[in-house]
Amino acid sequence: MIEAHSEGGTRGQGGHDAAARPSEAQRRYLRHGLAQPGGKLPLFDDEGREISPRTIRACIERGWAEPWFANPTKRNWLVCRLTATGRAAAAPD
Repeated sequence: MIEAHSEGGTRGQGGHDAAARPSEAQRRYLRHGLAQPGGKLPLFDDEGREISPRTIRACIERGWAEPWFANPTKRNWLVCRLTATGRAAAAPD
């Protein structure tokens, strides 16, 4: 179900912006999950730097990623995996 949104966009089920497109940083993050078992998304980029929690949360809010499990030793780490919507958003144009 798609609902009209007051700012002119549309929202799909769960309140996610159905017309949203990922930023370049978000797309890079999501693409990592395409080749991983279960669509697991990384905590660190290819150069060993932590992925910005802001990037991860934005992907979760838009329905492109979902929390997978809680890390008992690093509780503030967001271990996520791709959703079907995330796979589509990560696909090349």
